[in-house]
Amino acid sequence: MARLSRGFTLLIAVSVLSSLVTAHAADPILIKFSHITADSTPKGQGALMFRSLVEERLPGQVEVQVYANSSLYGDGKEMEALLLNEVQMLAPAPSKLEQYTKQLQLFDLMFLFDDVAAAQRFQQSDRGRAMLKSMEDKGITGLAFWLNGMRQFTANKPLRDPADARGLKFRVQPSDLQAAQYTALRAVPRKMAFAEIYQGLQTGVVNAQDNPWSNIYSQKYFEVQKYMTESNHGVGNYLLITNTQFWNGLPKPVRAELEKIIDEVTVEVNKQAEALNEKAKQDIIATGKSELLVLTDEQRNAWRDAVRPAWKKFEAGIGPDLIKAAEAANRAQ
Repeated sequence: MARLSRGFTLLIAVSVLSSLVTAHAADPILIKFSHITADSTPKGQGALMFRSLVEERLPGQVEVQVYANSSLYGDGKEMEALLLNEVQMLAPAPSKLEQYTKQLQLFDLMFLFDDVAAAQRFQQSDRGRAMLKSMEDKGITGLAFWLNGMRQFTANKPLRDPADARGLKFRVQPSDLQAAQYTALRAVPRKMAFAEIYQGLQTGVVNAQDNPWSNIYSQKYFEVQKYMTESNHGVGNYLLITNTQFWNGLPKPVRAELEKIIDEVTVEVNKQAEALNEKAKQDIIATGKSELLVLTDEQRNAWRDAVRPAWKKFEAGIGPDLIKAAEAANRAQ
């Protein structure tokens, strides 16, 4: 009887263990998508759209959790979290990735692209798409470029000509190239996390910054800046990235469906970015709190000439041919 009891107990234990393994195997794959902007921005909308389509097409197989506004990780910690697979998806600005590949510094060259259409032509080219794979030896896989409109200046003094930037304390992203260009303008660059910009402007730690209209509006920078300059000096794009080991370890059918979803979301994000930024600009103007200035073509050329010497210091790392390919996108119609 004791032998029977032990055998029965063993049978129950094996059955419970088997059930646990089966249940564990059935758990959905978790994708934590962390970002630092508001849900109302193009990036925020893209993250929510991605979650919605995954829920619709991969129910029970993949679960997407979206963490906006630095609610999970901020600027300083999100890349470390991705490499540790504590989050599986981010959409940082290229400047956050320059330590993993110098090629992406291309997008920090101020006044490189004439407009957002030129930037998009380059990103969709073979040279542009190859940049997405330039960090795989570091454990980072690029999945798509998400546009967020062009970057604009805000400041507590009018910015029309390069000389107007002299002496201003500009917030910059963690980019040596960005800092070098502001130094070339005889401004004072100060590296600062995105979440700290408003307070920095409010307290005078910095008195100028640049961002797409959607961020300027959602973060309320117009409340603490007297002037906005429509400079269109840089493409406000993001790289949708993931942990390479995580991505390559997904079941092939799941990965294939996620790639389809990402392609669809990217088209929609890029389509909506212009409309969202234009609405944000008009909403800022409607507040009457900040005066809008618009650069002429001649003024834009003067700014480009003023920052171009700083490009030379970084040209070898980026690749002269890559810069030429980007400039060619301005002429292609």
